[in-house]
Amino acid sequence: MACLARRLAVCLSLAVLAVVCLPSRGEAMGRLPQPPPDLNFTISVEGVVWCKSCRYAGYVRAMDASLLPNAAALLRCRRDDGRALSVWNATDADGYFLIQADWESAPFKSKDCKVHVPRSPASGCAAAVRPAARKGAPLKFRRFVPLPDQLQARYSAGNFTFAPEEPAKC
Repeated sequence: MACLARRLAVCLSLAVLAVVCLPSRGEAMGRLPQPPPDLNFTISVEGVVWCKSCRYAGYVRAMDASLLPNAAALLRCRRDDGRALSVWNATDADGYFLIQADWESAPFKSKDCKVHVPRSPASGCAAAVRPAARKGAPLKFRRFVPLPDQLQARYSAGNFTFAPEEPAKC
């Protein structure tokens, strides 16, 4: 019961924050502020996985990279008290992933979490370039997403880039 009350209080706090941050009449729509780092809420994280220099399906000339479908992406959160959370998802045909953590993410703050793409799904493009292998990417707040009965904070983990171990081989 206390957990339900806490969840309702968090949702109410986020709704009030969203309303208070709306611009007054006649102003252009402003950006919502980043949530406080000690606020608990549900989160979702998005990102894209690329293969640098290889011309696979989905090659983007401006990036000199191909989008990598079916790459496993991991949201990992850890607190100092030993609590941990791991949520997986995979990239779609466009190399895009969206990881959604439900109420299980409530005890964690965004600073407790990182996103990892442990390996490339393309054997010819296996060397992690950015972020460095095992380092993971921090979460960057993007926007609030209204969902039925709640607000969810949407973060970006940015781009994950792999390259061939031997540049001449793709």
